[in-house]
Amino acid sequence: MKIDLPEKVRRIIKEIEDAGFEAYAVGGCVRDFLLDREPKDWDITTDALPKDIKKIFRRTVDTGIAHGTVTVLLGREQFEVTTFRIDGKYSDGRHPDKVEFTPNLEEDLKRRDFTINALAYSPEKGVIDLFGGMEDLRSKIIRAVGAPEERFGEDALRILRAFRFSAQLGFRIEEETLKAASHLAGTLKKISAERIRDELTKLLTSDNPGKFRELYENGITAVIMPEFDESMKVIQNNPHHLYSVGVHTLESLKYITEDKLMEYKDILTGYEEKKDDLIRLLRFTMLFHDLGKGSRKTTDSKGIDHFYGHAEKSEEIAEDILKRLKSDNRSVSLITGMVRYHDYRPESSKKAVRKTINKMGEEIFPLLFPVRYADIMAQSDHERREKLDKEAALLKLYREILEEGDCLSLKDLKIDGGTLIKEAGMKPGRELGEMLQFLLNRVLEEPQWNTREKLLKTARERLIQLKNGTE
Repeated sequence: MKIDLPEKVRRIIKEIEDAGFEAYAVGGCVRDFLLDREPKDWDITTDALPKDIKKIFRRTVDTGIAHGTVTVLLGREQFEVTTFRIDGKYSDGRHPDKVEFTPNLEEDLKRRDFTINALAYSPEKGVIDLFGGMEDLRSKIIRAVGAPEERFGEDALRILRAFRFSAQLGFRIEEETLKAASHLAGTLKKISAERIRDELTKLLTSDNPGKFRELYENGITAVIMPEFDESMKVIQNNPHHLYSVGVHTLESLKYITEDKLMEYKDILTGYEEKKDDLIRLLRFTMLFHDLGKGSRKTTDSKGIDHFYGHAEKSEEIAEDILKRLKSDNRSVSLITGMVRYHDYRPESSKKAVRKTINKMGEEIFPLLFPVRYADIMAQSDHERREKLDKEAALLKLYREILEEGDCLSLKDLKIDGGTLIKEAGMKPGRELGEMLQFLLNRVLEEPQWNTREKLLKTARERLIQLKNGTE
């Protein structure tokens, strides 16, 4: 089988071979090409030592020299070239205690995690498949190289990687590999929060986010996100629901899709550049949006369950998890904001919508349309048509507000603090801030008041009222 390598990858392999060494494209790039997926990176493995690579290529960077990796720079592109190696014992379950270079390709490939990632290729020798990776690609199987307990014992993150690849590729995890992953789930405690977060992100942003359920079924979430396990136990005896909280959550994930987001692209600023990040933010929001229901559950005299105040509690739990996963501040702010307001719906009037946008923030408000859609679709069909109709009416009002250019925040006011100081005699401080908020509230009620003249006149009149105590 021939792989159409990028010109610069062919060049690197050829120059290494011309110097008397072996060289292969290896790992995920080979796998993805064989699956007709575009590889994101092209990694190269060789029996040449790092010092040899540095002699062969003029521009290199020692990115992981202790582990045999040198980055070769060709133009503006970077390619990692790593020496065949044998990993020593993994005492901490994360990193090898030492790395030993080897001239043997098989020794290098057999230390890799899964058979589908242990494929190598060179134009001269074709695909090198020593562990059945090609057959597993055809059968759509994730299988550990060699003994799965050994592979997971070396680096516990491989447990999460198995489920992540299963979600990304739509493959099933081979039985013995799955058993070992479940048995060693507790070793994930050794893994840094950042590495766990990154694998969860890749799983949740895949085409199969519902695979998150397999993390629960195999004891993984009990270790890395026990809050989710609790949600699976919370029954919702309510006409609007037919699943437990956890299953409702899993169902909701699949309604956050790129196709659905396209329906809102006109209200999502910079949609084309942001769409991948939006899916990440929205799927994490759906994962967390109801986690507070367990502690807010009450049952009325008719046996109907209610969850008053669950959004605020869910926000609190979401913040705890995101910070535990070392998420960036922007993600924490946006996800917790959406969780907090996911159940909030303003009255169907432009005034109410403007005030709600000001309350939630102009970035969060439009994101709540796909959130509420996913929430509704993962509920029972009780009053579903009515709920969707209300969402459509709300969306129509929002689009009209945007088209009309209504003022939605202090930055949109046609007057600022400097003008009030200069022309209304106000001084910097709390009273100035209160005046600006008073003027904004007036404009949110009546957009036509957003002119410099009207706002200045209103401010002067209010100052007189405050001075005379006639407000």
